[in-house]
Amino acid sequence: MIFIMLLAVLAGLAWMVQIMSMMKFVLNYGVKISSFFGLTALMIPFIISIIIPFVTFIAIIFVYNKLISDNEVTVMASTGLSPRQIARPAMVFAIIMTLIHLGLSVFVVPSTQTRFYDMQWNLRYGLAHLKLQESAFTELASGLVVYVDKVSGYDLSQVMLSDMRNKQSEMVIFAEKGKLVATSRGLSIVMSNGSIQGRGDMMVSGTFETFDMDLNVADRGGMTSYRVRSVSTGQLIHDIFDSPTAKRHRNALTELATRFLEPLMNIILAALCLAILLRSSLLRRRASFAPAFAVLAMAIVMAIFMSAMNMMTSLTDLGILALGVVVTLVLVMFALCRK
Repeated sequence: MIFIMLLAVLAGLAWMVQIMSMMKFVLNYGVKISSFFGLTALMIPFIISIIIPFVTFIAIIFVYNKLISDNEVTVMASTGLSPRQIARPAMVFAIIMTLIHLGLSVFVVPSTQTRFYDMQWNLRYGLAHLKLQESAFTELASGLVVYVDKVSGYDLSQVMLSDMRNKQSEMVIFAEKGKLVATSRGLSIVMSNGSIQGRGDMMVSGTFETFDMDLNVADRGGMTSYRVRSVSTGQLIHDIFDSPTAKRHRNALTELATRFLEPLMNIILAALCLAILLRSSLLRRRASFAPAFAVLAMAIVMAIFMSAMNMMTSLTDLGILALGVVVTLVLVMFALCRK
């Protein structure tokens, strides 16, 4: 119950931070509140995958420190129970959290992050966010203004478009009819029976029967940098062996370590916490400092782990990090289980 409460509170706080940072979708793009919350909700699995080891650690230290302060651990030890037996419920719980964390990291987070980036792109550049008002000027982007006399779905009539985004090729377009179209490049407007006036090095004017214009140039195929969190695990492994750039190779290594090694931190932190608390529970003068020592040890271990992940540049580094995680796991389990 402590774990569930902490997870809900911390995930909720992190989600609220995401909501505040993404309010621009509501303010700038006119996105519906339901679509906005659907977009931000896709971040929840990623948030949970980050905080699970810390929530597991906090829940264990809270429960076992209370047992120690109530002398229940002392009573259990006096009946012949070893630290390993006393720690067994928490370790089983940590193993379960490790499996859940692994499933989230390997399968759920890449899937939801892919949907998140796709939905974000559609809300920003697609038809979903656009709401043109009749007989009013609508600023779609800085320097891009559209006036429409009548709107019927995505069909427009009596269109005036002013595009001043590029000072070298400013233009004003008038058209009898127009139609909004979502393409791979973003949002476009196809206009018919109109005239165009352009100004660059020289003034140009003319008429047209049809004219197709991008309102937001954003090629879906090349719009993004390498979104490593949204890459499937299979593709991620492939990118490690065949990456076009060194930066992409490093990002793939870091993400692979995050997905497969970070879940093990649930067990490592749990065992570390239990070893410190249970071993010091009989030292009455020092037992009160055990939670602080456990928190300090957790911070050091996580700092080393995160630093090592960010410093990886090759498969050898990944292997060394994996070996270090396994050795650390063995050492903390030995410290916990020894008599």
